[in-house]
Amino acid sequence: MRAQNYTTIDEYIAMFPKDAQDKLAAIRRVVKEAAPEATEKISYQIPTFYQNGNLVHFAAFKDHISFFPTSSGVTAFQKELKKYKTARGTIQFPMGEPLPLDLIRRITSFRVQESKK
Repeated sequence: MRAQNYTTIDEYIAMFPKDAQDKLAAIRRVVKEAAPEATEKISYQIPTFYQNGNLVHFAAFKDHISFFPTSSGVTAFQKELKKYKTARGTIQFPMGEPLPLDLIRRITSFRVQESKK
């Protein structure tokens, strides 16, 4: 599903089915609101927001959307993330469930504050 020739987040989102596109666009919108000074780029072949370093990344997979707020972002919200599959620096949101956009917003805001230290 991944093409190797995309250079923008728009191009990345466009290569997925509609349901994944909608979820990716929603995450992008929420992250932009929570981190208005961050810049967008493709890093590690996935959408990335950058502010004093990589802030958050996100990506689509067959059965889930991954959000990568670094290990500190996962640890700080550990209790609220119990219902999701997590790993060091990664949260997986099942494709068939609504995204927890408020939680994504709060995790991103946490990372913005952390990036200013």
